Amino acid sequence: MLKIVDRYIIKKYLGTFSFMLILLSVVVLVIDVQQKIPRIENARALDPKLDLNYFLIHFYPFWIINLVMTFLSILVFISVIYFTSRMANNTEIVAVISSGASFHRFARPYLITSLFIAVLSLLVNHFVLPWANIKKNQLEAYTYNSTNKEKVLGTAPVSAQLSRMEYIFINSWNKREKRGSGFVFQKFDKNRKMTYELKANDVYWDNAKKQFVLNGFVEKTINKDDSEKLNSGFDLKKSYGHDPEELFPNELLGQNKTTPELLKFISREREKGNSNLNAHLNELYQRTSMPVSVVILTFLALSLSSQKKRGGLGINLALGISLAFIFVFSFEALKVVSENKSMSPALAMWFPNMIFLPIAAILYFKRANQ
Repeated sequence: MLKIVDRYIIKKYLGTFSFMLILLSVVVLVIDVQQKIPRIENARALDPKLDLNYFLIHFYPFWIINLVMTFLSILVFISVIYFTSRMANNTEIVAVISSGASFHRFARPYLITSLFIAVLSLLVNHFVLPWANIKKNQLEAYTYNSTNKEKVLGTAPVSAQLSRMEYIFINSWNKREKRGSGFVFQKFDKNRKMTYELKANDVYWDNAKKQFVLNGFVEKTINKDDSEKLNSGFDLKKSYGHDPEELFPNELLGQNKTTPELLKFISREREKGNSNLNAHLNELYQRTSMPVSVVILTFLALSLSSQKKRGGLGINLALGISLAFIFVFSFEALKVVSENKSMSPALAMWFPNMIFLPIAAILYFKRANQ
């Protein structure tokens, strides 16, 4: 009998979760498309192929994957609250417990299903989602308002630290066209004394040859006796080991990398002396902490909704939605705190789980002992 109950609960869990997932995707997709149609139309002025159909095929499928993984905990929590409350209201849970099964035994299919979803989401977060983000982020800037679009696609000063002794500065760099003006490369010795400087009026990235092309350049080499050697010319090709996206990364770059690639990137940036890595570290730790929260929130939802209450399904759903949004909002708020270096990224991304885990455990064992 209990195996039949297990299959019944697993079917209920996955069925409700799938329905919630599809419902969220469709509703949010329709709302988002309606909101962003004017911006998509403006994108056609930059590139005629960027019409609505192009975005529906090349942007929104990958955007939905990102959306689902962001709100996975909410979907799980509300799904468990919903179908468990219905079971409680129909006295199905009372019938199972009255048959001699313990509450711990009744909770087994919840554990199995939540572990399945958690492991699946873990694999998606670490390997599939970065691929989807690459596709999404290629077009996402075109859906921003004019101010935010200019930050991503427009022209702005950029800088890069190649090592503890080497630096690049570009006074005006266009990320979309990959060209700019006011290029400066400087190299220092261990005493922080400049030993080499390269300046150029204009610079652009040659994607075919994977090199920067400097126009109107002046080289200055400073010898140990402080004498200088000058060299100048019109055209100079230089390779600094990485493409512009790697040299001048934004916070979206970490989203585009699988976890092994992200670990290598973070390690490389630390070796270069870059201490501004919290946004990428947040991305790294959240990929694991969010799937773990699926199990925690499953048992929290089970504990809150497995008893018949006055107000029934409505009060349970209201409570569930409130707690789920508090949980996800706390992740986003703590990201900002971490990026401002007020909290370590590891603590920031695991802090919601650390708070909700004891709450879920207390409520679960309280319910099991009733």
